[in-house]
Amino acid sequence: MSPTTRRVLQAVLYEVGAIVFVGPVLSFAFGKPASSTFLLAVVLSAIALCWNYVFNAAFEWWESRQAVKGRSFARRLAHGTGFESGLTIILVPVMALWLDTTFLAAFLANLGLLAFFFVYAVAFTWAFDKVFGLPQSALGAP
Repeated sequence: MSPTTRRVLQAVLYEVGAIVFVGPVLSFAFGKPASSTFLLAVVLSAIALCWNYVFNAAFEWWESRQAVKGRSFARRLAHGTGFESGLTIILVPVMALWLDTTFLAAFLANLGLLAFFFVYAVAFTWAFDKVFGLPQSALGAP
């Protein structure tokens, strides 16, 4: 599978799981209609989808230049931390505006989602690699 196809497939599958989880959680947490929070989940996922593609391209570029190949647990943790940190910076303002709440409330909500998504990102990437194999960047191939 080409790197581009792999990145797109990984991102789309990841975001489908995100929408299913985030919509109901935000509806419950903020007392907003499910239709509004589901649409917000779609918007957040679209943003995350773009970020996922950009971040994974950059990560694989960096990874391909490392002397040690493969994806250790430490490398997976670095991947999850980098991805989620960048996404938090992007999503908090969107959540605050959409939910008509403060940046602090949106940040705290994002921290709750972050706890779930950190584990989800690491587990999903591991499962994705098991099903589809490691990308060329992790195998040391050109």
